[in-house]
Amino acid sequence: MNPRARWRSPCVTMSDGGYNCPVEFREYSADSDKDAVHRIWLETGWLEKDNKAQVEGMDLFLSAGKALVADIGGEAECLVLTMPGTIRHLKDDLPLSCVAAVTTSRIARKQRIAAKLTAIAVAQDAADGALVSGLGMFEQGYYNKLGYGTGGYEHWISFDPSRLSVNAAPRVPRRITLDDWKLVHEARLSRKRGHGSCNLTPPETTRAEMLWAKNGFGLGYADGETGKLTHHFWCDAKDGGEHGPYTVCWMAYETREQFLELMALLKNQGDQVLSLRMREPAGIQLQDLITQPFKHYDLTEKGKYEARASAYAYWQMRICNVPSCIERTRLPFGEARFNLKLSDPIEALLEENAPWRGCAGDYVVALGESSGAETGHDDSLPTMTASVNAFTRLWLGVRPASSLRYTDYLDAPPELIETLDSVLRLPVPHPDWEF
Repeated sequence: MNPRARWRSPCVTMSDGGYNCPVEFREYSADSDKDAVHRIWLETGWLEKDNKAQVEGMDLFLSAGKALVADIGGEAECLVLTMPGTIRHLKDDLPLSCVAAVTTSRIARKQRIAAKLTAIAVAQDAADGALVSGLGMFEQGYYNKLGYGTGGYEHWISFDPSRLSVNAAPRVPRRITLDDWKLVHEARLSRKRGHGSCNLTPPETTRAEMLWAKNGFGLGYADGETGKLTHHFWCDAKDGGEHGPYTVCWMAYETREQFLELMALLKNQGDQVLSLRMREPAGIQLQDLITQPFKHYDLTEKGKYEARASAYAYWQMRICNVPSCIERTRLPFGEARFNLKLSDPIEALLEENAPWRGCAGDYVVALGESSGAETGHDDSLPTMTASVNAFTRLWLGVRPASSLRYTDYLDAPPELIETLDSVLRLPVPHPDWEF
């Protein structure tokens, strides 16, 4: 079927003149849409004018994923891009669709076009086998309307690298350049991973991210067989000159010794660089490795090289297939059986003939070392009522059931809540990949 015919939409009311204008949802075409989507990203501030590296990175990104556009009057005015990947639930990797970009031009805002186009993209990927969808949000609330639940906090730490209390003596590292992007991508995929960690599988995603870093540079070590890159970091030096600040875009390592060598390598930069900013690695309390952190916070407050710690919950996830996600869930802490009455707001944004229309419905769920879910209802079991947003957060371990009752749409009898708190004792999830 022609995708242009498949996604033809009824008229959408435009806000500036009160008139109707047909909107067509279709696949992105590099031949005809490239200039239009560049304009969209310029208007949204995602591209800088005449920055050739950023433009090259954007085009690479689009070529690696699945891009859809909303066409108004013959030109693309909204772009949604998804990327294939995986998300780890304890020890199992599940197929992930990452909504990597949602951008709307100045003339197409407040028309619900972006929401509908995103819903179409999620539905396509779910129909193609993605069990989970994830994204980075610009603000809390918007993507909740598509069934996404907010993830856990990510800690960003700014510090003087010379204050790192790491005793390891790093070897002379390998300088990493854009030409090494394939090695870098493989190292990211092979890094030490924990619960909730994500991989975006197309190699072009890494090259694009390297291109987007201003004055980007990397250092690392190729200790693997046939020169495999085993541990490294990639930095953005856009905010400063010789003294920084620098931002560590990502760090990849496989062992404790490799992590400590990279931290020692960062410490060595402290002879010149006065400030580094990095996301706290999953499972690591970075403050353990910083001498006199509170004194340095006070000394640098409100300065260019301010030392500080910040926490943001900026990523969101949603389950796309309840039976398959539960089947891949293995919990060693006990068992729970219950009815699940699940609502899913994305259904309202999808046409009746969409290949997937969300997860709303009634399920009988069993959690334990062997888990499962099937449609139906068992009168002998307690019932949980939840949105897919809240249930995803529960399943990932973002917050326990007892907490979600207070702040999200989830409710169940007290006995079931207590059981779920005991059974779903999961590590804090961290995607460990910016999107």
